[in-house]
Amino acid sequence: MRIRAHVSAASAVRRPCLTTVPKRSWLTAAWPINNRLASSQASPAPYSEKPFYVTTPIFYVNAAPHVGHLYTVIIADVIKRWQQLKGRKALLATGTDEHGLKVQKASEQAGMDPKLFCDRGAAIFKELTEKADVSNDYFVRTTDRNHRDGVQYAWHLLHEKGHIYMSTHEGWYSMRDEAFYPNKAVQLYLDPPTGRKLMVSTETGSPVEMCTEKNYHFRLSAFREPLLDFYKNNPNWITPESRMKEVIEEVESGLEDLSISRPSSRLTWGIPVPHDHTQTIYVWLDALMNYATKAGYPWSPGSEHSGGWPADVHVIGKDIVRFHCIYWPAFLMALGLPLPKNILTHAHWTLGKSKMSKSTGKVVDPFQALDRFSPDVMRFFLTHDGGFQDDADYDNSRIIHMYKKFLQAALGNLASRLTRGKKWSVRGAIERVGKLPPEAYEDGPGSRFYQNTLLKRPETIQALLDAHDPRRAAQEIAEMVRSVNSYFSMSSPWEKALDFGERNPGDEVDKIIYLTAESLRIIGIFLQPYMPTKAKLLLDQLGVQPSRRTAAYCQPGADLDYGEPMVELGSGKVGLLFPPLACED
Repeated sequence: MRIRAHVSAASAVRRPCLTTVPKRSWLTAAWPINNRLASSQASPAPYSEKPFYVTTPIFYVNAAPHVGHLYTVIIADVIKRWQQLKGRKALLATGTDEHGLKVQKASEQAGMDPKLFCDRGAAIFKELTEKADVSNDYFVRTTDRNHRDGVQYAWHLLHEKGHIYMSTHEGWYSMRDEAFYPNKAVQLYLDPPTGRKLMVSTETGSPVEMCTEKNYHFRLSAFREPLLDFYKNNPNWITPESRMKEVIEEVESGLEDLSISRPSSRLTWGIPVPHDHTQTIYVWLDALMNYATKAGYPWSPGSEHSGGWPADVHVIGKDIVRFHCIYWPAFLMALGLPLPKNILTHAHWTLGKSKMSKSTGKVVDPFQALDRFSPDVMRFFLTHDGGFQDDADYDNSRIIHMYKKFLQAALGNLASRLTRGKKWSVRGAIERVGKLPPEAYEDGPGSRFYQNTLLKRPETIQALLDAHDPRRAAQEIAEMVRSVNSYFSMSSPWEKALDFGERNPGDEVDKIIYLTAESLRIIGIFLQPYMPTKAKLLLDQLGVQPSRRTAAYCQPGADLDYGEPMVELGSGKVGLLFPPLACED
């Protein structure tokens, strides 16, 4: 039975206090920082030395995972796996955000020690990544000692450089977002069910209330011009383009200094401010540092890039753009660290055209979805149908339709007809016509398919994956499958096969079989980041050697040594790539 993040509410326990951190954690001589090497303008390490590094946000443990979490980690995993297919070492980080007022209150309401509460929540998110076949290398927990030490070290540097000061702060505070918002970022909202008027964040819709307290501030206002200069010099830093424009407009309108601590009288479950344990470090500063601390920050000289920093891609939801695209780069500039190379933002999944919410019961349990449809199917569906610019609506009927009409009827059926065909030999066709020059396919019935599909679509798919656009790449893969299926059906090789010569149906049929097999081979390679298990089975059925399943072989004629299946092809429903779903309601 799976551990659940929430247990029955019990009487509140006393607020926990973190163990005092020894001063050495931020002053140790083992943590020298070479500001010249780590400046925000520094050039990245040579390609061969720096791993490709992709991250997801770290997720709060006070609520169970939903399909949006699954979507984020799958996008990141597809990007990472593609880089591996290109022969590059790639690292993926995901994990859990375990500090802050929300977690503190949730553990109190559950009557649990906060660390035990976080342990259980983290275990569920770990289980989700494993169940979804996510190949993460790092699993971040902000309660880990190395993360806490790195955060306190960063605080010490910010303080030493004069970026932090103490002041009384008054502003609109959201406990749900654990953030203060300026006046321009809140609005009056009429709650339809209750008729109550309340102030909410215009970005997240979370309720806010006016709060006054004394805490430390980060001089965010000083980074208005450096940020604008960075955006100008890196116009494609945030995708899609519309969110880049929104961020620029917000920074242009002015930045207020940011409150980056909370009184420990109100918040104890967090990382204490060095030398002032009356204050707890702001949970978002704590959380954002995870991307660097998990990559080894603070680094010893010469190892700055060994853990992957700077990140090549941050994959985030659209609701946390401000934190990652304004606050985070400002923190990094202040610390003298290189900025991430790209921020990929995605839209949300809705249910019944409205936002998913645990309070209203409108949520999709990702564990149930993975159990029902399998990890491979969910990975492909979410990537193919999910939105980057606009929200996408989740519906089981859409998954079933995609499975039956595309995966089963198009891709699976084509693989079965090709590999199980009695009138031809895939291996024989490759041997007989595979070495023909490209000119041999420029005329005749298959010329248009060869030119428009087999030559052009792989180039398009590769370009989209290189541009970190797995959604459009998945859609191009799907179009390639449909095109191949149409070509094979219209060519009807079963009608053109010659009667003489065992499994030697003639040159025309051999060409049809070869072009179809080449297409499926390339499709199988491209599908590996999306559907690791099914793609492996498809390539096994085609007899493609494991060493030839990389991006280098995603072009026609790159591999002529396949065609003998490595697995039993079966008959009837046995051995099908996509058998009928057990439940289709």
